[in-house]
Amino acid sequence: MSAVARIKIVLKDVEPVDMRRVEVLLSIKLDRLHTVIQTAMGWSDTHLWEFRFAGEVAFGIPDDDNDSEMGDARRETLRGALEDCGGKTFHYVYDFGDDWHHVIKVEKVAPALANFDYPFFLTGTGRCPPEDIGGVPGYAEYLTALADPNYPDRDELLRHRSEDFDPDKIDLVAIALAVDELSRKWAPKSRRKTSAKH
Repeated sequence: MSAVARIKIVLKDVEPVDMRRVEVLLSIKLDRLHTVIQTAMGWSDTHLWEFRFAGEVAFGIPDDDNDSEMGDARRETLRGALEDCGGKTFHYVYDFGDDWHHVIKVEKVAPALANFDYPFFLTGTGRCPPEDIGGVPGYAEYLTALADPNYPDRDELLRHRSEDFDPDKIDLVAIALAVDELSRKWAPKSRRKTSAKH
């Protein structure tokens, strides 16, 4: 029987807290888990990324021109990485320039529901920061500038960014629908045909 992991994803060092809870099959390949995280968090998937297990073991999409020790995320499952490295907490880093560091904890493992497609979005808090904002320090400065009309260089900081950004405002329905679209896309062909008829 298939097993499901309930995972909690927290964007490290960001206030207000940016957190998502999703359920994924333990058999999910890490490149697909990357897509789930991108979708649930609200990132645009336009930068390099990697998973880190046990501090040192990294998985991503290896560069053919590089003698990297990085494992291929397209070949490793979540179950395999957790079993090989031990522990229930691992890390996901997105955009090596801005260095968005996500801490991921497996909160629960349970049998998968029959005839139910994963991933499944449970809940979340906080809005995803804008891309290319300068990481945690740049994001903190952006929020400060939004809150203070007299902030030095405010116009420059907000020139290419929204002045209506609310870090607490999150569209849970849109996220759930986007993650559900992944579950339909990745469903076994037999269930995709059945759901298409309804």
